[in-house]
Amino acid sequence: MSGPPVAPSSTAHSRPTVDSLPPEALALAGKLFDLARAGSTPDLETYVVAGIPANLTNGAGDTLLMLAAYHGHADTVGMLLRHGADADALNGKGQSPIAGAVFKLHNDVVKTLLDAGADLRAGQPNALDCAKMFKRDDLLKLFEEREAKEAK
Repeated sequence: MSGPPVAPSSTAHSRPTVDSLPPEALALAGKLFDLARAGSTPDLETYVVAGIPANLTNGAGDTLLMLAAYHGHADTVGMLLRHGADADALNGKGQSPIAGAVFKLHNDVVKTLLDAGADLRAGQPNALDCAKMFKRDDLLKLFEEREAKEAK
């Protein structure tokens, strides 16, 4: 015997949408992205340790790591990487954190991401393309050394 269709019930596996989140959750998310942009490492780490995902992503596809990298905060980048952030997560425009750091001339962030194994060829334009485009010979040399080391 069949009855009228019933909407599936919410389960632990369903993912909330932005529209389903309470205003307090949206405000907290906004605060977390602001902390990443500002490089407020201790404050942001408190939330990550408490359970906020290190790969939290905003509506533009930017992770906390992308925002910290783009704004030049090597300490925050390192902290997020230590807590499992994906060094190669692309944003909604297909850009990687390391390419953003190259573009913004944040060498300390580039080195932090390199040390974590960031993919120089991830995204479009990738970190190598950005270094070539902006004539960053110092970074191109560093990237060549890294690729040669990885090839061994």
